[in-house]
Amino acid sequence: MTLSHDEVAGIVDLFGALSRPELDRALEEYGYRQDVEVPEDAVAAAVDAYALVEYDPTNEDTDAEPRLAVGPAAFPELPEGAEDLPHILDVDVRAPNRAALERAVEERFRGDVARAVADGDDDACRRLLDVSYDLEAWGDIELRTLRERLDTALS
Repeated sequence: MTLSHDEVAGIVDLFGALSRPELDRALEEYGYRQDVEVPEDAVAAAVDAYALVEYDPTNEDTDAEPRLAVGPAAFPELPEGAEDLPHILDVDVRAPNRAALERAVEERFRGDVARAVADGDDDACRRLLDVSYDLEAWGDIELRTLRERLDTALS
């Protein structure tokens, strides 16, 4: 069984934010309860698609382990049978720091744009152009100059 990016984001959305080990445990528990094997790359694929954002929660509490939260390209959808995960896992619901999320996603996006342009990767440039609109709608992020850079690279 393959979980969509939105379904992985839906699981994270139940908790607000999860560390990678917590999300791995949630996916493992979900797979066990549904008698399915969750692909090992489900989280990495969701992060790559900007459905999840990894950020530093240092200002949220003393647990400074990086966390994952729902990202700008996600439409969180709870997979069938996942609604019991908060009762199974011993994880409190967390409200991610929006400023930290926006900072993390903007830094990552800038790096992705630089790599795509330097590599001459037209597919990545087109994908990042699409993502740029999601980012601006999702957060207080201005990406006009990066979009122009992507447009130039595709010309």
